[in-house]
Amino acid sequence: MLDINRVTIIVLDSLGVGQLPDAANYGDEGADTLGHIHDRFGLKMPNLRKLGMGNIEGAAGGRLKVEDPIGFYGKMAEKSKGKDTITGHWEISGLRIDVPFKTYHNGFPKELMDEFEKRIGRGYIGNCVASGTEIIEQLGDEHEATGKVIVYTSADSVFQIAANTDVVPLDELYSICEVARELLQGEYSCGRVIARPYVKDPVTGKRTRTSDRHDYAVSPPDKTMLDQVSEYGKRVYAIGKISDIFNGQGVGTSVHIDSNMDGVDKTIAALKEDFKGLIFTNLVDFDSKYGHRRDPEGYGAAIEEFDQRLPEIMAAMKDDDLLILCSDHGNDPIHSGFDHTREYIFCVGYSKNVKGNLNLGIRESFADIGATAVDILTNGERKTLTGESFKNML
Repeated sequence: MLDINRVTIIVLDSLGVGQLPDAANYGDEGADTLGHIHDRFGLKMPNLRKLGMGNIEGAAGGRLKVEDPIGFYGKMAEKSKGKDTITGHWEISGLRIDVPFKTYHNGFPKELMDEFEKRIGRGYIGNCVASGTEIIEQLGDEHEATGKVIVYTSADSVFQIAANTDVVPLDELYSICEVARELLQGEYSCGRVIARPYVKDPVTGKRTRTSDRHDYAVSPPDKTMLDQVSEYGKRVYAIGKISDIFNGQGVGTSVHIDSNMDGVDKTIAALKEDFKGLIFTNLVDFDSKYGHRRDPEGYGAAIEEFDQRLPEIMAAMKDDDLLILCSDHGNDPIHSGFDHTREYIFCVGYSKNVKGNLNLGIRESFADIGATAVDILTNGERKTLTGESFKNML
């Protein structure tokens, strides 16, 4: 009998492992986040390889395989429509999204923006599809001179509001985002409103986004892995933007992080606590700092940095802990544009109580991760709405 009392899921945000069969429908034919980073950077990731990441079918063209990995490994297709953060995480947690979130490639409607402007008592500029780092350079001077907030979107269903915190204090920026969240309902539905605060160096003039980003998401339409685990009486410990993605639904404890490494530190701290349940961590830097900015070298260095910390994570695990590492979509840093790419996600894992060199194969849904976690943590008494547990393989 599998003796596991706690499952830790760490999402390496956007680390896809190759295009899905329908990638061309999303303009993502040829996308391969892991493979292209390795081509450009030459990844040195001995610990991820030791778990079996390079043994996943097709991952990086097989160039990262090892003999007799100690973990389990596989890749998963996405059944939901879309390639955004919420869709990926919700599917991991047992939901299938058949109607993609509404996107705004031509900006948000004038009548919506007129009401937004009226309610916040400030003007706005932008209202276009843009890279977050580029638009604060393009519109930063005007924003700082006028106090008008910068509004922009992407290929995802997002309403993003950028502001210099010396011009718009952080509390006010958050309040403005709450107004937008209230307005973006019904015919103006939108997956997330995101506060994008930044600062400007008074000497160099360089603008830098801060770690005080905050996401305001819609609530999941049904019960997820988090609900099933918490309702069963076990703790759900969310690290990073997980609580934002689920709008707090099913979350018991939530901690903010400033970076990937801060997220690793806080995951290790959670592992050292004594409780039964779920630790769910998102490490967003891979996506926000390197994928969207089309920086394969930075992305590769971030993978190697995480790889170096993996032994610490594993050392903090108790005998009855199970670790699952995965992604939520792709964001190929050499692909065109600045947005996510429609790819398989990877899944590798380890426990002292699970046999090594176990190939999970190609799974039909991200939801198999959540189905497995719920199956384990509720002794098979509860199930996610979708997904097939691989508990019996472990």
